[in-house]
Amino acid sequence: MLAACAGGGTPAGSRSSASATAGTAPAPAPTETALIDADPARLPTTRAKALGLVREVIAKPDAFGPAVVAGSPYESDPATWPVLGTDCVWQQRKPAAHVLATLSRYFEVPAADGKGPLRLTAVVTVHRTRDDARWEMAESVEETMRCPTQQLRQGEFIGSMIASSLARGESQETAEDVLFEAGQYRNEELGGGPYPYSWYLSQTLQFTLAVTGKGAKGWSEDEIDALTNQAHSTMLQNLETAVEKQS
Repeated sequence: MLAACAGGGTPAGSRSSASATAGTAPAPAPTETALIDADPARLPTTRAKALGLVREVIAKPDAFGPAVVAGSPYESDPATWPVLGTDCVWQQRKPAAHVLATLSRYFEVPAADGKGPLRLTAVVTVHRTRDDARWEMAESVEETMRCPTQQLRQGEFIGSMIASSLARGESQETAEDVLFEAGQYRNEELGGGPYPYSWYLSQTLQFTLAVTGKGAKGWSEDEIDALTNQAHSTMLQNLETAVEKQS
């Protein structure tokens, strides 16, 4: 077991901020054969093509289940991505040079039957290289070591994170690397908490996929995990289909 986190299920911060804090960042893993059959020469190399592929892959409400609806806003600005600052607060900044395209979508299970509103997020990022995607995975671990408690936005915090890492071959999915994380989510608007928090981050080829569930009153950890796991699996299937179409 290890501690790991990406704020709100979003991509990890820039490698410059992580390296400045921790000294020497961990080196990417050696090159291996990908689990998805793809011709590297036909994968996206421009922002426009990468963003088009992201929109094919990223979850829609039905990827989670019938009770999930689009949030407001529904999508992030593709010209920004979240970065964890030195003050342990997530901020929206211009994507790093190694990011071809990234997009977040926001969802909700509306409050009903004594349960508060459950908020969900899906993120797909296309990096320029496979090693860049692996850096994102490594930096997610590094960021929790640096910031055991993180502020997502005003009045929203995550902490007490415990995660498991599934290396290549240990997961039933078509991912090369998977991190799953559970912890505590606090939201002043929803009565404080703590509530369960669930987060998946995976890497395949030059792509990273993330799904986050931020709990509320009446929601169990198992219920949230089931929703995030389902959407994460759907996005991996979407990625496999989209990438193989390129070959």
